Amino acid sequence: MLIGIPKEVKDHEYRVGATPSTVKAFIAHGHTVLVETRAGTSIGFTDEMYQAVGASVVETKEEVYEAEMIIKVKEPQPIEYPLIKEGQVLFCYLHLAPDPDQTNALLESGCVAIAYETIEDEQGRLPLLTPMSEVAGRVSIQAGATALQMANGGRGVLLGGVTGTKPGKVLVVGGGVVGTEAAKMAMGLGADVTVFDRNISRLRELEMTFGSRLKTMYSTEEALSEEIKDADLVVGSVLIPGKMAPKVITREMVRSMKDGSVFCDVAIDQGGCSETSKPTTHTSPTYIEEGVVHYCVTNMPGSCAYTATLALTNATLNYALKLANEGYRKALSEDPLLMLGLNVCQGKVTYEPVANDLGLEYADPRWILLEEALV
Repeated sequence: MLIGIPKEVKDHEYRVGATPSTVKAFIAHGHTVLVETRAGTSIGFTDEMYQAVGASVVETKEEVYEAEMIIKVKEPQPIEYPLIKEGQVLFCYLHLAPDPDQTNALLESGCVAIAYETIEDEQGRLPLLTPMSEVAGRVSIQAGATALQMANGGRGVLLGGVTGTKPGKVLVVGGGVVGTEAAKMAMGLGADVTVFDRNISRLRELEMTFGSRLKTMYSTEEALSEEIKDADLVVGSVLIPGKMAPKVITREMVRSMKDGSVFCDVAIDQGGCSETSKPTTHTSPTYIEEGVVHYCVTNMPGSCAYTATLALTNATLNYALKLANEGYRKALSEDPLLMLGLNVCQGKVTYEPVANDLGLEYADPRWILLEEALV
């Protein structure tokens, strides 16, 4: 198979869909790889390193998009839409539910779009989302601590405090992978940390893991409304796989927070979990709404691109090899958990939560693949 690795074009996105080591594995399995020039240069993966393992480095994005399968990190940007072809496999993060423009572009292209974020494993976990959730959870505390500095619009609170002062108060809304990593980082800084979740079993697991260092609370609107008033940093980490994030934090809650406190919405890729959230970029990462500094960057792991690229490609390699070795029809048909990643196929939405959120017709991917096989 001819595989293309483009250079990311999203604002300050330095991750790359395949490292030289990843490319070497593709070539060892008999595939041909095109890498766009300077795709990984910013994080130390030079064109020469890709060439040394057998890849062809090409000058333009148009050349890369001649490949049968495109492997990248972030969702295609508008300038990439015209390059996507009918029948071409697109393997990357998509986050379609809050993005009707991208969804329509993929439908019109006739491509086969497989989303990292909706593939599951045998335990119902999200193996290709987890590594970036780990990074984003940790970055949220780093970014939140920075935003709390007065020069950045914050109220001047040091999360860990110092001798004779109280530590900063951190609320983490959602106790999944992002929330756990955020809580771990915040506790490491010495902050006073509380995690909200609606899964009692998960709260119990967190208490058993972290003991008395971590407070847990069952998430109700009343409890969250009360606790959020005193928070210095709130991290939103609510996730329903593939769906728009629910708006669990209302404008009234944000308005009740102290001026100069910070809200970091890690759910922004799926539309955000606050009524006050709107996407931002690494170039302009924050804005102030209701007196609260909001950090809502849609590619948070891109700020730690070297670490994030290694973590991501470690997770995606075996899935990408399966798609390349077997072809997408066989690979998806034989693996129902990989099939869950198929969001758009040949002009149809094939992931039901996306179809429901965008008001589009859902098509069962099993029937589409069967019809293709019979043609």
